[in-house]
Parts: sequence; C-alpha cells; structure tokens
Amino acid sequence: MTVVETAIAPLPYSHVAAMTGSHGIYEHADHRAPRIGHGYCTDDVARALTAVVREPERTAELVGLAGVYLAFLERAVTANGAVHNRMSPAGDWTDQPSTDDWWGRAVAGLGAMVRYAPSAGDRARALRAFLRAAGRSSADVRASAFAAVGAADVLAALPHLAAARLLLVDCLARIPRHPLADWGWPEPRLRYANAALCRALIVGGDALGEDGTVADGIALLTALLAIETSPSGHLSLAGTDGRGAGEPGPLWDQQPIEAAALADACVAALAVTGEAHWARETLRAWAWFTGDNDAGTVMVDLATGAGYDGLEPGGRNENCGAESTLAAISANQDARLAARRLA
Repeated sequence: MTVVETAIAPLPYSHVAAMTGSHGIYEHADHRAPRIGHGYCTDDVARALTAVVREPERTAELVGLAGVYLAFLERAVTANGAVHNRMSPAGDWTDQPSTDDWWGRAVAGLGAMVRYAPSAGDRARALRAFLRAAGRSSADVRASAFAAVGAADVLAALPHLAAARLLLVDCLARIPRHPLADWGWPEPRLRYANAALCRALIVGGDALGEDGTVADGIALLTALLAIETSPSGHLSLAGTDGRGAGEPGPLWDQQPIEAAALADACVAALAVTGEAHWARETLRAWAWFTGDNDAGTVMVDLATGAGYDGLEPGGRNENCGAESTLAAISANQDARLAARRLA
C-alpha cells in the first residue's frame, strides 16, 4: 500500500454535538440517533474531552462541549480518587466508583485538559480533579496505560508536579514490556486498545527522561504493527475476541478504537523520534477509517464525523456510537499532524 501524503481535512464535530446531552456524550447510537436511555459513561466522556480540547481549530461549539465534559469528570472523580463510570440520562450515578478502565480514561481526559485548555480556570478545575484521582492507582494494565498518558500530559504543562510524576512512575511499572517467546507481544493475546501500552511507554518515558522506556515502547509498537499489518500493507486488526500468536486474519469484528490507538502511538513515536516512518504509519492507521481495510469499507462519515461501530465481513455496523466516532476524530487529528510533517 502507498499511503497518500497529502493534507487531510479535519472532521466536523456535528455528530459529536448531536450525541451530546446535558450531562455528557451518550454512549450508544441507533444508526445516527443517540440511545438516550442507555445514558452516559466516563470512558466516552473522557475521550470526548480529550478530542475537543486538543483540536487546534477551536470553535465556540467545542469550548461549550468541553465545558459539559469537564463538569462530568469533575463529578465522576470521588473525594477518595475512585471514579464512577455509569450515569443515567437524568444525571444519577448507577454504579460504584472504582479504579478500573474508566479511572485511567478520566485521568487521561483531565490530563489533556491541563495541558491543552486555553482557559486558566478550566486548567485549574481539571488539575484539582486530576490530583484527586492521582491519589489512587490501578492494578489493571490498560487503566494504567491510559492514566500514564494523562500524567505525562500534566508533566508537559507542570514539569515539577510531584503527584503527576509519582503516578506516572507507578503506572509505567504495571505495563509489561518484554515480548513472549512465541511472538512479539508481552501478553498471550491481543485484547483491546493494544497500542495504548506502547504509547504510554513512549510518552511516559519521554516525560521522565528514560530513554530505555521510550525504546521499549517503540519496540513493542514495531512488533504490534508487524502483527496487525496485512501482507498487502493495510491494517488487519484483532477482532472482538482478540488475537493470539499465529492466528491468521482477517479477524472480525474489528473495532475503530484499535486503529485509533495505533494512530495515537505512532504519532507519539513521531514526536519523540522525528522519523518520517512514524508519520507514514500514522497515516496508515487513518487509512483504515477511509476504507483501506480488510473489508474495503469506509468507517467514517466525512460529512458529519460519525464513526461506524465495527468492521464486519464485507461491511460495517451502521450504528455510530460515541467510542467509534471519537476514535475516528482522534485518528484524524493524528493524521493531520503526520501529514504536515511529511509535507
């Protein structure tokens, strides 16, 4: 495959706005319509906050959306640092707080706000919630990977903040780095958001000045791309049941979050190394959304920014939920950065 190295237009946020209610972004959609009865989740609200606050072309609409999402996360992080995930349409929590995945996602979203928000007041609000969450840790590998990215973002804005540094060190210690003997990945199976582990090591190692940690992240990312790239050169991702050593593709259903996580990790490698190779790999991840995939199917509506929920044999899931839409927007942001580096 030849990745086209041209300017890439930003995706509109019209579907994100349509999916957003008074408390946050609705989790699920029936085609394009939000499934309001399913309510909200911290996982998606944190991803939405990250997307809108790091968008370089800020508008009044995006500023308003960021305010909704930040308020949600402030409420989600409890006084002891554990985080709620599920909220009803009426705005009531329906779960018990914990330090599972959504804790890590909340830390990531708040960290992005601390780093990128133009308003000092919003940065201060996000930092207060971040510091509450940073008093906890998670035994979960992916929760730790997500939180590591948030802590690294905070250190980019506040290099001497001890709480962020301590959290980052703790999170990185929980990420496996050494590939298993029978293949290039440190877990028996690929699961979900796999490249988040690579990204955490790259950005975390860079924030701490640990060249060896950065090198570990790049080595894992290189191995992951070798596993997840088809012989013809496009991404062929793990399916919903994951992927083990020697499992041939294509596998189904492929989730947009996998391609977006790869784009995030590749653009992080680009930022640290400056190597054009990583820009091209970022564009390969974006190309998965625009149809260069195992089903030859476009996975994003360029007119609205809506992302489709899964790649299926010969087609796609036509529902456009929050996770898939935000994955497409995130990958588009990364691709724009990569394309500028190659211009």
